[in-house]
Amino acid sequence: MPKKKPKSGKPEVHKDLEGFDIKINAFGEIESNFDVNKLNDFLDENVEDKKLNSSNSKAEEE
Repeated sequence: MPKKKPKSGKPEVHKDLEGFDIKINAFGEIESNFDVNKLNDFLDENVEDKKLNSSNSKAEEE
């Protein structure tokens, strides 16, 4: 199986996450240059939680 060529350049990101960088160090700890609370606020606004929607629809059916 041929090896994949590494992609060059930086990936496209949302304008609110411009400059976001995340790494995992040798101990398996996540290191980021963004505050966790700021990242969670962004995800709450822009990502739909599938688990919450499925539990809400079940409650509406009853």
